[in-house]
This record gives sequence, structure tokens and C-alpha cells, in this order.
Amino acid sequence: MMKKDFDKWNEIKSGIHDNNQPKLYHARQIWWCSLGVNVGFEQDGSGEEYQRPVLIFKGFSKDTCLVFPLTTSTQEHPMRIPIGIVDKEMASVIISQPRLIDTRRLVEKIGFLDKDIFEIIRKAVKDML
Repeated sequence: MMKKDFDKWNEIKSGIHDNNQPKLYHARQIWWCSLGVNVGFEQDGSGEEYQRPVLIFKGFSKDTCLVFPLTTSTQEHPMRIPIGIVDKEMASVIISQPRLIDTRRLVEKIGFLDKDIFEIIRKAVKDML
């Protein structure tokens, strides 16, 4: 198993926590998000800032929302729903890894997901429960 740098992530996470700038978001948006370094097989962020694109599935308040991470893996899996090109790469939503996040983790809006594809994801999530 690959060694994970939890200490570096904790330093970055501390800075995210101290940033009190609210983010305006809506369901169906895709954002770069600081997901960080996580335990085991939970989806990590990547790069120096441990970021990954996420789909905002549902908002709960100005401070929290439910997101699903995206992947560029082409491996077919019933819990991965292809959504097309995101930030110049083919992407899929990983519906098996929902995360309730604080909106301070949101970094930059990438765009909106098509309503029809969002509805497919919404139905797949409902069927999964």
C-alpha cells in the first residue's frame, strides 16, 4: 500500500479551516475541491493541494453540501457514471463515495453538469440506497 503524507495534508487542512470566505454553490455544479489525504480506499485528492473535481449533489446550508468525487479512470464499474469531459478529460462520478463537506473545501468552479446526466446520477444514487 502506498505511503500517504497525512502530516502535509494536515498543514493544508489547517489553512482551509482558517479561510472563512463563503462559497456560493448550487447542485449540478462541478468544482475543484480539497478532498485531502484519506484512509484506505477512500478517494484522495491529488497534486500539491490534494484536490479533485467533485459534483455538488445537494446543498444543506451555506456551509455544507453533499458531493461525489470524479475520476478519470476508464475502468467500468456500476458505481461510476460517465459524465463526459471535465477540465479537458473524460470523467465519471463515483457514486459509492459520497462526502458531506464544508464549503471551505471548494476551490474553483469548473462548470455545470447537464440536467439529463444529473438526473441519471440522482436516480442511480436513489436506487443504491
